[in-house]
Amino acid sequence: MSMSIEATVSAALALENFNTHQSAQMNLLRETLDTQARTVTEIIESSMPRLATSGHLGTQVNTYA
Repeated sequence: MSMSIEATVSAALALENFNTHQSAQMNLLRETLDTQARTVTEIIESSMPRLATSGHLGTQVNTYA
């Protein structure tokens, strides 16, 4: 199978463009997943009840269910 130089260069450039596009898409996906992970962590942490840190009630045994 013989390919002309122009066809070979064109294929190489197309592959390079594809790889660049894929890399940009992967970076966007990583950023999106990181943002979602931070958001979920904040939601979970904000919904957890705060435990007592002083006094006689709630400092010895965790009694909430």
